[in-house]
Amino acid sequence: MHKLVKFLKPFILPLLVAIGLLYAQAMTDLALPDYMSNIVNTGIQQGGVEHAVPNILKQSDMDKLILFLNEDNKEKVNNSYDLINPSDREYEDYLETYPNLDGEVIYTLKDIDKSEVNELNPIMAKALLSVEGINKMMDDANGGDIEINGMKIPAGTDLFVVLGQMPVEQRNQMMEGASKQFEMMDEAMTIQAGISVVQKNYEVLGMDTEKIQRNYILKIGGIMLLVSLLGAVCSITVGFIAAKIAGGLGRNLRKNIFTKVSGFSNREFDKFSTASLITRSTNDVTQIQTLMVIMIRMVFYAPIIGIGGIIKATSKNSSMSWIIAIAVIILLGLIAILFSIVLPKFKMVQKLVDRLNMVTRENLSGMMVIRAFNTQKFEEQRFNKANEDLTKTNLFVNRVMVFLFPAMNLIMNGVTLLIVWVGAHQIADSAMQVGDMMAFMQYALQIIFAFLMLSMMFIMIPRASVSAQRIAEVLETEPTIIDPKEPKHFDEDLNGVVEFKDVSFRYPGAQEDMIKKISFKAEPGKTTAIIGSTGSGKTTLMNLIPRFYDVTSGKVTIDDIDIRDLTQHEVRDVIGYVPQKASLFSGTIESNLKYGDENASSENLKESAEIAQAMDFINEKPEGFDTEISQGGTNVSGGQKQRLSIARALAKKPKIFIFDDSFSALDFKTDSALRRALKEKTGDSTMLIVAQRISTIKKAEQIIVLDDGKMVGLGTHEELMKTCETYQEIALSQLSKEELS
Repeated sequence: MHKLVKFLKPFILPLLVAIGLLYAQAMTDLALPDYMSNIVNTGIQQGGVEHAVPNILKQSDMDKLILFLNEDNKEKVNNSYDLINPSDREYEDYLETYPNLDGEVIYTLKDIDKSEVNELNPIMAKALLSVEGINKMMDDANGGDIEINGMKIPAGTDLFVVLGQMPVEQRNQMMEGASKQFEMMDEAMTIQAGISVVQKNYEVLGMDTEKIQRNYILKIGGIMLLVSLLGAVCSITVGFIAAKIAGGLGRNLRKNIFTKVSGFSNREFDKFSTASLITRSTNDVTQIQTLMVIMIRMVFYAPIIGIGGIIKATSKNSSMSWIIAIAVIILLGLIAILFSIVLPKFKMVQKLVDRLNMVTRENLSGMMVIRAFNTQKFEEQRFNKANEDLTKTNLFVNRVMVFLFPAMNLIMNGVTLLIVWVGAHQIADSAMQVGDMMAFMQYALQIIFAFLMLSMMFIMIPRASVSAQRIAEVLETEPTIIDPKEPKHFDEDLNGVVEFKDVSFRYPGAQEDMIKKISFKAEPGKTTAIIGSTGSGKTTLMNLIPRFYDVTSGKVTIDDIDIRDLTQHEVRDVIGYVPQKASLFSGTIESNLKYGDENASSENLKESAEIAQAMDFINEKPEGFDTEISQGGTNVSGGQKQRLSIARALAKKPKIFIFDDSFSALDFKTDSALRRALKEKTGDSTMLIVAQRISTIKKAEQIIVLDDGKMVGLGTHEELMKTCETYQEIALSQLSKEELS
């Protein structure tokens, strides 16, 4: 995978933007459980009252609270409240909210910041609960004595007056029981209990507490909605950016693969099959694209949500962290087992796709042969075998992976049940709030889901890495035929003299040379023909001129310049090549003829078609040169395809023509007319013709006879009939002695 990282450089900026948006999305997702906790704890259980620091207190109530504060806390409280008398102007404003003040002197909370409120929260909560406890004692006395720390006080006694008259040390000693109870309680639970006292106080003062609760829930709910919308926008934007990056990466990979393959020589094509190259530029690139989309959305998001979830969960209740640890360990163990089972299968899948593509391609391209030999059943069985092997492998992988999701649900439900069970006991012991337990549950599920996302990535990466390796193999394959760093150039008055100087050639991996010590010269205005039995090396010899292969030893020159000292483009620019197997491209007749020279004029195209004896069937078409040619030229006959290929080479007007057995599909009459027209119109060009028929090359100025890669004859027809036994055998097998004379 790391070999393809360089292709991500153009997408660094959008990738950074995506990471920033993922961070924002993670923060919104982590914030939602907190808001949900606030709705449960504050909005429902505390009636919307957010803290245990009352906004307003009667002077009589403040005097009672002061009894339970030490000097430092007393100073903090006094500095946080203003004393308001009924005669003060702002007093009327408080009557609207608190109609039951009855003209009493009040203390109102100053505009202090949140940190100061948080500092006062436990102080005021303990004091409020202490006052509430004393009030409860007096209410529960019912004519009996009130017992505090072993002291019996007659019922009806105002305990606050008694406590106020006591020395501070004695008062603190009497309240030791309450202090121990506060120490046993969690601070959050103490504050929540204190808030319930504040809520009662507001009700006594005539405040609409239901409105407080309703407004708080609506406010927090509105914030949650906005946070959710922000998270959704971030998620959608990240998805869009991820798709753009993945699409761009796929486009660049396909472009680079195609460019690289376009520069391959036949040696590299021998290394990679056509089916494999197609799979690598389509299916393998798609695998990388899919991984990239998921990676951007998960790999960067999962760690943020996982680490953030752990921090948030432990801040809610660190004593239950062991539940998350157990769940993660079980999940990772399960994924490790599945990973070890399916990883070898991932490596097999792409090879099986290659094989299926190869069988499919062979069947479709060779359909006529298959039908002619009635081997449809055999080919169906061959296809079914490849198809079933791929299907079985994919089914095995999917069946193993499908086990992960029920197991995941079991783990998540088990974690939820365990959190509820443990959390319920802690709530009963006043060590945890209900909302905090619910938030902890959400964070636990987020953490587990984050680990699941990372684990899924580790499962997907090996499969994509196989595809990445296959793509890298193509991109890292250096062509064996390369241009020189300081190339030579043809003179403007190029003659087109082709010369083979002691040329030998051996195919990669072969034990012996295919072409052995060949030397000859092909001159302009003359036809050089090559003939020989099947497998004698005729096509291989011609493939050395346009540098489809490079010679193993010796050299091929054009105008005394070694073609290896020229750029491939410059060499091929002066050659008109007609391959042994005529190949046309989807488009029109005109677009195919312009393939060698896109600026060719209509007159030039018409002349080339006339020389190639193609105008007869072109004129028969209603659209003429605009007639559509299907892929591979399947809508024209073999002879028509050959003539169009010849016309395509002629339209280029090169100095050198190579006809590699290009007249084999032509009848004798058309063959003769075409050769006569070639001689008349291209008489000053160098003509090299590979042929099987003696009649095609009989009038050639120079005929080269090949046998097992060796040149066994060189001369005219008449000379070879006298001196070359191999040529005589070929000639007599085709024509009578009278026809040859």
